[in-house]
Amino acid sequence: MIPQELIRKKRDGLELTLPEIEFLVGGLTSGQLSEGQVAAFAMAVYFKGMTAKECAGLTRSMMNSGDTLNWKHLDLNGPVLDKHSTGGIGDKVSLMLGPLVAACGGYVPMISGRGLGHTGGTLDKLDAIPGYQTAPDLAKLRQVVKQVGVAIIGQTSELAPADRRLYAIRDVTATVESIPLITASILSKKLAAGLDALVMDVKTGSGAFMPTHEHSLALARSIVAVADENGVKTSVLLTDMNQVLGLNVGNGLEVLETIKYLRNEMVDPRLDQTTVSLGGELLYLGGVVPSAEEGMTRIRNAREDGSGAEYFAKMVAALGGPADLMEHRDHHLEKAAVIVPVIPEQSGYLVKMDAREIGLALVQLGGGRTRADQKIDYAVGFENFVDLNDYVSQQQPIAFVHARTKSEAEKAILNILKACAIAEEPEKNIQSNCVYDRIALDQDVEED
Repeated sequence: MIPQELIRKKRDGLELTLPEIEFLVGGLTSGQLSEGQVAAFAMAVYFKGMTAKECAGLTRSMMNSGDTLNWKHLDLNGPVLDKHSTGGIGDKVSLMLGPLVAACGGYVPMISGRGLGHTGGTLDKLDAIPGYQTAPDLAKLRQVVKQVGVAIIGQTSELAPADRRLYAIRDVTATVESIPLITASILSKKLAAGLDALVMDVKTGSGAFMPTHEHSLALARSIVAVADENGVKTSVLLTDMNQVLGLNVGNGLEVLETIKYLRNEMVDPRLDQTTVSLGGELLYLGGVVPSAEEGMTRIRNAREDGSGAEYFAKMVAALGGPADLMEHRDHHLEKAAVIVPVIPEQSGYLVKMDAREIGLALVQLGGGRTRADQKIDYAVGFENFVDLNDYVSQQQPIAFVHARTKSEAEKAILNILKACAIAEEPEKNIQSNCVYDRIALDQDVEED
């Protein structure tokens, strides 16, 4: 087979056969496909899409490009569970949820990714923790999951190596939003992890890859269908991304917020609702509890009694991070040299926020990537972001910018102000509920 002819075939909107897909995935894995060819294939899929059969084939081929995990020989006394998000601005739910689910009796081998486009990546956040190993070998992953109950890591060289290369190229070729590529990317890693159940957090709104409800539903249904075909119980929650999730944006700052949340020092209501809802659904899917509602109660209790914080601390230490991170986070997390408030041009209510522009402002500040090989500044970001309909003034800033230099901070302030709209009165139609819908095979759409 000739790669360019297969790219041409997909460019022209024709369906690829399973052997053709396997050939392309093999080229991805071996490096025989050039970056230009991979980019062209991704762009062809972006514009022409894939059939359900093609998407399932791409997912399985990428999963089989490396090793797959089997947990049966470890005699775990609970289900193997995981959660994944399509990404958002300030989305640190994975850092919180993994330890909380482990505290409730699940085992969580969470295979996460780096930032894509304007959104942050879980691995980039963990890289802000000195010494933390985001790429251990599979033996280490098994050991930590068995002993601690949770390990949040990136793709090792053994797991879905084809996706690792495609993932990086999608980030810098504006093809991140492709539903077949998102589905195959997520599920190739998750299916390779040998899961009993998976819950997906599909973001919708201005800061999401799927900005409309319609596109979010399409992605959710694609994920549920492909996962079910491969024998993994899966449901999707559609959640709000029309504003920053939580209080902090930026890798180190989001780790800080995670620590404060798990220690009950700072609990943002919207972030808490999203985390608890996803956790409750996952415990239910895994058979730990008889209902999602009871699962939510268990997750909330694990935060309030401090057991989630204990599991997070154990995970960090087991994967090479500081054993005293929870108690001495200020010592271990890098700090920016400049911290300045974002003062609104007029006092009033924050009625609109372009979350995507907030994410891009972080990228421009150095907290994200414009190239796959670009290094990230883990200290920069935005702290204590207000929620929509909060009153802002000279005494109540929209947020605080953490930057390396004053000039970079000033640019970030301008970008944030451009992304925000202030009005004299609060907006009546702002959605207060972060969780919109549940999508699963048993129930197509549940309105909350």
